[in-house]
Amino acid sequence: MNYSPLIFLLSYEAFLLSLQVQKCASFYLPGLAPVNYCKQSELVSSQSCKSEVDLFVNRLNTEESVIPFEYYHFDFCTASKNSKSPTENLGQVVFGERIRPSPYKISFLKNETCKHLCSRKYTGGNPADMAKLDILKKGMSLNYQHHWIVDNMPVTWCYLLDDMRHCCVPGFPMGCYVGDKLNPEDICNMNPQYNKPKTYYIFNHVELLITYHSGMGEEWGNTFGANGGRIVSVKVTPLSVKHTDDLDCYSKEPMAIPEELPKGKTLEIKYTYSIKFVQNNTVKWSSRWDYILESMPHTNIHWFSILNSLMIVLFLTGMVAMIILRTLHKDIARYNQIDSGEDVQEEFGWKLVHGDVFRPPRKGMLLSVYLGSGLQIFFMTLVTLAFACLGFLSPANRGALMTCAMVVFVCLGAIAGYTSARIYKSFGGEKWKSNVLLTSMLCPGVVFTIFFVLNLILWAKDSSAAIPFSTLVALLSLWFLVSVPLTFVGSVFGFRKRPIEHPVRTNQIPRQIPDQSVYTQPLPGIVMGGVLPFGCIFIQLFFILNSIWSNQMYYMFGFLFLVFLILVITCSETTILLCYFHLCAEDYHWWWRSFLTSGFTAVYLFIYCIHYFVTKLNIEDAASTFLYFGYTLIMVFLFFLLTGTIGFFACFWFVRKIYSVVKVD
Repeated sequence: MNYSPLIFLLSYEAFLLSLQVQKCASFYLPGLAPVNYCKQSELVSSQSCKSEVDLFVNRLNTEESVIPFEYYHFDFCTASKNSKSPTENLGQVVFGERIRPSPYKISFLKNETCKHLCSRKYTGGNPADMAKLDILKKGMSLNYQHHWIVDNMPVTWCYLLDDMRHCCVPGFPMGCYVGDKLNPEDICNMNPQYNKPKTYYIFNHVELLITYHSGMGEEWGNTFGANGGRIVSVKVTPLSVKHTDDLDCYSKEPMAIPEELPKGKTLEIKYTYSIKFVQNNTVKWSSRWDYILESMPHTNIHWFSILNSLMIVLFLTGMVAMIILRTLHKDIARYNQIDSGEDVQEEFGWKLVHGDVFRPPRKGMLLSVYLGSGLQIFFMTLVTLAFACLGFLSPANRGALMTCAMVVFVCLGAIAGYTSARIYKSFGGEKWKSNVLLTSMLCPGVVFTIFFVLNLILWAKDSSAAIPFSTLVALLSLWFLVSVPLTFVGSVFGFRKRPIEHPVRTNQIPRQIPDQSVYTQPLPGIVMGGVLPFGCIFIQLFFILNSIWSNQMYYMFGFLFLVFLILVITCSETTILLCYFHLCAEDYHWWWRSFLTSGFTAVYLFIYCIHYFVTKLNIEDAASTFLYFGYTLIMVFLFFLLTGTIGFFACFWFVRKIYSVVKVD
């Protein structure tokens, strides 16, 4: 089955479509084009630069809950009605990002000190005020984090770790809560004044430190000198300050909110901010993400993951090579030297099942559908990782990773239809309409059904992660108007092809399978088959789960691509190894077993996700728990199809190869 021209054409189409979905105004590999800023007094028509620095607010999330909320879900200061939100691509919407304009006004190189933003008053006993205040307090108790964006850069919060290492992370807390006693690990420890039990401290004052680089060439320097530049970092220091009537931002007394506001008592929260611009020509615009990414897990752990995976691959390659070069080579030579049929019957091993090894399996329709969808996921992963390694899907391109993955998956529907049709036809199947329908509906339908149920919960919780109805319609349109027709076209070509010719004929009467030992029975072999592939990926899996649930950025796509290739090799070799053992035991039921052997890696993935949930996350509420395991089921199901398909086609090639080089009477 030659897919090369089709893959190239569809991949190119998917890439162009992903660029259109993102609606990029310009293209700057690997990321986005830089924005030049200058002081208001320096604006000239001959130079393209901006004087106003836009600050956008994104959703608020926490590690203690899976449910994020929009910025304006909380009673914060609002932007003017004339402000417009930036256009979000499909990936951002699906990931739950909600980027909105903020009321903060920033002019380039204009420092601000204790500037008043707005005030919020709450009266005890007023139901509306108490509802707003309760939402604020719940956000602080669960440690919800702000996520602000300036010049497409995340606003970072920098602090010292216990080992005195400087760490800068995207986002900063909206406040903190002190329970019955002070927790040593609580955020409130950042200031000794935040020590009153049963009290909430809201961070109502922020100090923004904006660093810019002005060394952008002789032409720029001659035009603006030190009055222009490009922003390379934005760091925030959140503080809780109880302002006096004169807005004292340096007050030592924090803005404390009691657990219960007495009836009739008024609580006023004044929000303020300060801005300071600092020039730093040592940090270039092209490397401005480095200080954030350096705070992420170190690359030496990734190298350890690669070396660990390579050791497993070398071990498996040696085992497979030993079988093929020694045992299998001797078997083939011995069988080919035998002339009489009577001598053949005296032999034992994989040669004796040549008349049954290509007997169609039970549930061949379902297997062919799984293989079609699995190959679609495989090429989607391959194309997406290739674009990511080239820099198209860097953290600067928000939502590009999910957008690219979904668009590529939809455009590769023809591969799913073609593969499923050819495999099903080789099984002797004739219900081609059912095959097309199941290939286009079963696996995407399972994912969409789980996703829709989870989305209903997010809708009920008024979460920003809830997908709008219009986006659901867009997803359904991509599915039914693009993926389904392409699957149908691929199936038509697949069914028009001749059935796959096997190297040996199948006997009419099935051969009886002898009693199997414990090690060659189906279940132990399947359980053992997923161990080694999972061992190759579990370290990278930790970083991927951190990026999904712990708000960390994943950017090591080169490492991930290598691990993916190692996963493909490991799944293939493990399945071939176990398949050979089973054939030697005269068990010819290898079709489903080859799929389930490597597919069982997904079960270990699910177990690891449970371990991560118990040990790394602090989620306690039922809704977040249900959402976590719902999204985990989607990931596990897709991974099951991916790894199972890899193992099947490796085993399919191996079985056809060994039976094509022996003489069969």
